[in-house]
Amino acid sequence: MYLRSNPLLYFFGFMQNFCTLFNSFYLSRGLAMYYSLLKQTTDFHLYIFAFDDACHEILLRLRLSNATVISLPEFETPELLAVKTNRTQGEYCWTCTSSTVWHCIHSYNLDHCTYVDADLLFFSDPKVLTDEMGENSVLITSHRYSQEYDQSELSGIYCVQFVTFKNTEAGLKVLDWWRRACLDWCFNRFENGKFGDQKYLDDWTTRFEEVHVLKHLGGGVAPWNSKDYTYKCNEGTVWVSGCESTKLPLVFYHFHDFRYCENRSFRFTAEQYFLPKEVINFIYIPYVKAIQNAEYQIRIIDKKAVFHENPLLLKWIKVSLTRHIHFLITGSYKNYFRQSKF
Repeated sequence: MYLRSNPLLYFFGFMQNFCTLFNSFYLSRGLAMYYSLLKQTTDFHLYIFAFDDACHEILLRLRLSNATVISLPEFETPELLAVKTNRTQGEYCWTCTSSTVWHCIHSYNLDHCTYVDADLLFFSDPKVLTDEMGENSVLITSHRYSQEYDQSELSGIYCVQFVTFKNTEAGLKVLDWWRRACLDWCFNRFENGKFGDQKYLDDWTTRFEEVHVLKHLGGGVAPWNSKDYTYKCNEGTVWVSGCESTKLPLVFYHFHDFRYCENRSFRFTAEQYFLPKEVINFIYIPYVKAIQNAEYQIRIIDKKAVFHENPLLLKWIKVSLTRHIHFLITGSYKNYFRQSKF
């Protein structure tokens, strides 16, 4: 069932609905993302799909005012369970992405829902992004790869990081097609033009009607394109602009491949990416602080809680004597930083 009224009459100016999914290994990231939404707008609700029992318990005990926590038994369908054993944990999460949106719209009778990756942080109100949809029913975001980082052929033109579906006939048609496609095939490999849940989006603008590609540069800044922009920070607002565009407020940044490392260190992103100094100062340092605040909130609930993945070994640093010495002396090298620097 879909809402038959004019989407403009119910979509704008009302509650923003989001959903996300993560397990204990992403708990601090997901919680930081939630708190960033709470900081930027109180007119939202986040549906969190907790992918293990420990994560579910802590989220419930945190009593998040603008969130509904959903366990796997509440969510998993026979269709999902039928493919679960044939996919890795990561592949299963990708398989479930579209189904989380489907579940939210139908179980909670929502007029729209936006899936957001757990490793985003919001720097301003995301309503400006969904407002850009106008009368369209689906919103997708392009990777906007820098030329030297372009992985469109393998990873897809668009990024499953912020995807909105309205509860309209057109919106549900796209969502249901994606959901069924992911049930059929969703693996961490490139095969016959497919990759995970993401390459499926490549032809949506021609396959379906009412699909809008986000134009706002403030949505979708990430390691693979951050070097293409200039940044200013004024009174707590981060502004981003391209070579031919006026400056716009940064809405969210995607902290792709952010890793906890051994010896209380972080790797901000993969070694291949260059992060401008302004990106580190205006975006990554606030993210570290947001992560640390999330860790503090978790430890209040459970001092022994697991809230991140097993620490990454500093092999890339230690393989080079120059890197290792520089890291020991300064506490940083390229995208690696000791937590003590913050």
